[in-house]
Amino acid sequence: MFEFISLTEVACGAGRHGRVVARQAGQARSHADFVADVGRWQTVFAQSTGLRWALYFEDGYQFACALYGAWHAGKTVFLPGDVQPGSVARLNAEVDGWAGDVPQGLCAASVDAAHARQALDLENTRLVLYTSGSSGEPEAIAKSLRQLEAEIGTLHQSFAARMPSEPQAHILTTVSHQHIYGLLFAILWPLASGMRFVAERLVYPEQMAQALGPEPSVLIASPAHLRRLPETLDWAAARQGVRMVFSSGGPLPPQAADDTLRLWGCSPVEVFGSSETGGIAWRQRREHGDTWQVFVGVQWRVAHEVLELRSPNLADSSWWRSTDRIAPTASGGFVLLGREDRIVKIEEKRVSLTAIERHLAQSPWVQEVRALVYQGRLAVVAVLTPEGNEALARLGKPAVNQRLRELLASVVEPVALPKRWRYPAQMPVNAQSKTTEALLLDLLRPTRPIAQWQQRDPAEARAVLDIQADLRVFDGHFPVAPVLPGVAQLDWAVSFGRECFPINGDFLRVETLKFQRPVRPGDRITLALTWRAAASTLVFAYRSGEQMHSSGRIVFAGPAHV
Repeated sequence: MFEFISLTEVACGAGRHGRVVARQAGQARSHADFVADVGRWQTVFAQSTGLRWALYFEDGYQFACALYGAWHAGKTVFLPGDVQPGSVARLNAEVDGWAGDVPQGLCAASVDAAHARQALDLENTRLVLYTSGSSGEPEAIAKSLRQLEAEIGTLHQSFAARMPSEPQAHILTTVSHQHIYGLLFAILWPLASGMRFVAERLVYPEQMAQALGPEPSVLIASPAHLRRLPETLDWAAARQGVRMVFSSGGPLPPQAADDTLRLWGCSPVEVFGSSETGGIAWRQRREHGDTWQVFVGVQWRVAHEVLELRSPNLADSSWWRSTDRIAPTASGGFVLLGREDRIVKIEEKRVSLTAIERHLAQSPWVQEVRALVYQGRLAVVAVLTPEGNEALARLGKPAVNQRLRELLASVVEPVALPKRWRYPAQMPVNAQSKTTEALLLDLLRPTRPIAQWQQRDPAEARAVLDIQADLRVFDGHFPVAPVLPGVAQLDWAVSFGRECFPINGDFLRVETLKFQRPVRPGDRITLALTWRAAASTLVFAYRSGEQMHSSGRIVFAGPAHV
């Protein structure tokens, strides 16, 4: 790699004209190009009144040029994480203008006015990022260039020896530079270390398979991308070229780490931190398992199971209390036990459960609401008002779900919107009259599988059922070797039958009931239903291939039984 230089000097024009800074749309952008493009942005910012400017760019090279142009023009830069209407409206009150991929955003000047460019001041060069606070409102986090320099200095000290040394090596990213992780790893560290970066962000696995070729590369990735690597894509070139993979922004499941190692030959380096603290610790699961290794220079301690730290990445030397519960390990690191607050990450997007509840409570349809995470997705349990229940009966649940989702569209990115909705008559409470998360999760856990219908005729129906282990009907039946209860199989046959056929009568009896083979979690079974209207009888059979699980006839009250 090239010699590491200070972030204060990367756009000053000295020493690196011979190297490539970035690859943009397939074209190499040299350091001389970068210095000139920074000058064009410096020109337009210098001609613009106001000191506080918001930047939003999809292209990483354009962003880097605008960032340094604004800094060298003496501006404080604000980085919104998105340009949702609510985010833009809030930030408009804080900034004097916008630059980049937004309506009426500033564009670079056509020529560089040839400013005399001195090294940036570490304390007075400022950046403001946004993340969700405990109240759910976006929280401004100010960073000095000193803090950013300390952070990438730690990264370089920790990982430079592992990075590819070939001049043609490049950094690719699946994450946005509008957030601290992408900003540090995909923009600032490459600028300081001399390693070239690719301007375009990789979004889909197919793009990753195409971009991760035989050339030496480093991938800055999110857990969302690493846990969805299709086995069907050709990763042979990636296995040849990928030298390092970083992952941050959320927990990386162990299976995703194993898949990355198997497909690409690299065990991902996971980085733990936050927008407030920067990097705190790292691990490589192949070597460290669940234990996090604290970065050099970060001091830490445990107070009532909660992590507290002092770090050069923070604004001062005071102890900073996190919301992460930890347990120290004998090796000198720690393992994570969960979070104290109600800020959660959905697909690497920070979401405030408090903000979700507050916005939904503004609806005239919602009387009481709780938001929580279920199987990695956002879920909502809401008690509806009389008006809401009338809408539920008139419009149906999908329409009510969509109407309430629309209330959140300006504050939650689409990927993080709630996926599960429940509308109980009242919130569940325990003996102390408290609504616990465990009670809410019980409402969300399904009592029956989703039917994948293969046939639905007036008298015949057939569906494939995937029997998941989290179905509530397995509770207590039995803890060591779960078996699907027979009463659940009867209940499913009745409920699915009523969905498919005009069964209006009450249940009378079951005839010729046979249970021949247990149904266990993980089984995929077929339910065949036949409706004999003249006899008011529903015939059902559960099979796996040619093997019968259970069968019988359910008789309902009707004309044949009056």
